[in-house]
Amino acid sequence: MAGRAVRRRDLPSEFHAVAPTRLDFAGGWTDVPPFSAREGGVVVNAAIGVSARVELKLGGPRIRLVAEDLGEALECANSGGLVLDGRLDLLKAALRMLPVQATCTLATRCDAPRGSGLGASGAMDVALVAALALARGERLAEREIAEQGWYLEAVEAKMPGGRQDQFAAALGGFHRLSFRDPDVGVEPITLDPAFATALERQTVLCYTGRSRVSSETIARVMGAYERGDGAVTGALRALRDVAAAMAEALRAADLARVAALLGENWRHQQALDEGMCTPEMARLARAVADAGALGGKAAGAGAGGSMFFVTGDDPAPATAAARTAGATVLPVRWAREGVRAW
Repeated sequence: MAGRAVRRRDLPSEFHAVAPTRLDFAGGWTDVPPFSAREGGVVVNAAIGVSARVELKLGGPRIRLVAEDLGEALECANSGGLVLDGRLDLLKAALRMLPVQATCTLATRCDAPRGSGLGASGAMDVALVAALALARGERLAEREIAEQGWYLEAVEAKMPGGRQDQFAAALGGFHRLSFRDPDVGVEPITLDPAFATALERQTVLCYTGRSRVSSETIARVMGAYERGDGAVTGALRALRDVAAAMAEALRAADLARVAALLGENWRHQQALDEGMCTPEMARLARAVADAGALGGKAAGAGAGGSMFFVTGDDPAPATAAARTAGATVLPVRWAREGVRAW
């Protein structure tokens, strides 16, 4: 997937990029093929300041790939060694798709726990594309970075999924995204400033401690959809409807409605697959509900990873209950800007 190149002279030898992850408030799953191609999906999400980071250094004796947060690294003599074999495949695919020069060091790090459901791989896709495009002297618009990020993961790295994560990471902010493959409609959602502050303070994001492999869950759910499973098809259509309602609730600064729609989304999401709600997630949801949370859902695909909840005016009891239930509470800060590269 080629970008629009603008060659520059005297390029530096070191490049960086950082991209936010996201919270999917409603409609997740409806951006995933084949549903997004046949019926069209709607997702409402918000970028958060839990970020994916890329550092690229040109030159050196070999190609060196490093995933700092995963403690993984490998080296190869040249691009011929960039074979997809399950080891740092996303980084390999990125260099195959956007080659820079014979040798380099490409290092990545993500603030999100592995398998957290926060769209970390999509954010990393976007950061990789932004850093490599800059190194190639290419100037890409945010939407192009999002599209190329999805292509990197779904096609080049052979890890199929939806497009919402890459758009959240590239654009930042709150958006209502509509999907009718291959087209993506982008509609920014402007929040009342006081409401945005309150929502940020009263959103409790919890990592359950159990990562999930979203590709396996996606394969089961979309396989059921392709077989014409009525329960799965109905749940996907209901999720799309919840997303449309969520966009209006956010615009209306209706926190109680936002919380209720999170809970409704989670009920429909659980209808997609019997493994959607793990024992850890069920225990966490009960604990924070008993502590006064108004509503919540799994982040991302579900079946492990993170959950997030909207609380009343005082989030402290729900935060304490989440920690007592064994969850790690992660910071929530809205990221108004998308990917940055320098």
